[in-house]
Amino acid sequence: MDLQRARQVINADETIRVTHNGSPVWIESLDPVSGKARVKPLDGRGGIREVPVAELAEG
Repeated sequence: MDLQRARQVINADETIRVTHNGSPVWIESLDPVSGKARVKPLDGRGGIREVPVAELAEG
């Protein structure tokens, strides 16, 4: 995923499924300078973590 699409996902009225390494996540925020996103796993395991936006996938 690129930064522009990640912004669209955050601002969308509907929920858009996003995964990181195959696990569903919720994008909390984006850092355009570092190209990273703060994500929260939806499975309840682990806390918020920073990952490269390029590692996020839609669907």
